[in-house]
Amino acid sequence: MVKRHQERGKLLVRARIEELIDSETPFLEFSPLAAYGLYKNEVPSAGIITGIGVVNGREVMIIANDATVKGGTYYPLTVKKHLR
Repeated sequence: MVKRHQERGKLLVRARIEELIDSETPFLEFSPLAAYGLYKNEVPSAGIITGIGVVNGREVMIIANDATVKGGTYYPLTVKKHLR
């Protein structure tokens, strides 16, 4: 899925976040191990990236679906992480 995504000229989710946040600023990702050991380990980070980054000098909450994980499908832990 990752290869096909890149062949279509699309950025991966973490690359999109890096493009969004101000350069030279960190991104604090929440729960990167969510869903670890569940769903046959086919849903890394519960299929969604959440965290805090700096955009135009302001700290913001960022929530981004990972389309390379089951096409962006929401699992119960995805919803839980999103609502957190």
